[in-house]
Amino acid sequence: MKKSTYLAILSLVSFFSLAEPRYYELRVDGLACPYCAYGIEKKLKSLQGMDRNTINIKLNEGLVIFVADTEAAITEPELKGLIDDAGFTLKQYKVQAYYEK
Repeated sequence: MKKSTYLAILSLVSFFSLAEPRYYELRVDGLACPYCAYGIEKKLKSLQGMDRNTINIKLNEGLVIFVADTEAAITEPELKGLIDDAGFTLKQYKVQAYYEK
């Protein structure tokens, strides 16, 4: 009895802890050229769960969009540090569940 209860709880926990894709939208100051975009793209690709095919950087708008498949959302402080390390300033952070169309 105890073993079956334990297995049921364990399976529920593992089911709910599955990675979930999330859509990120970042406003970044200082994006002016393709080389700038490459610096940020390189940093983003180093993140675990990153879908490398979804990175979209709009230079004129200072907008960085990507999808990452992680258990927990990548936090604003984590992304701020990453953007700072690339030499830019994170101005706005938005994240939401991602649903493929």
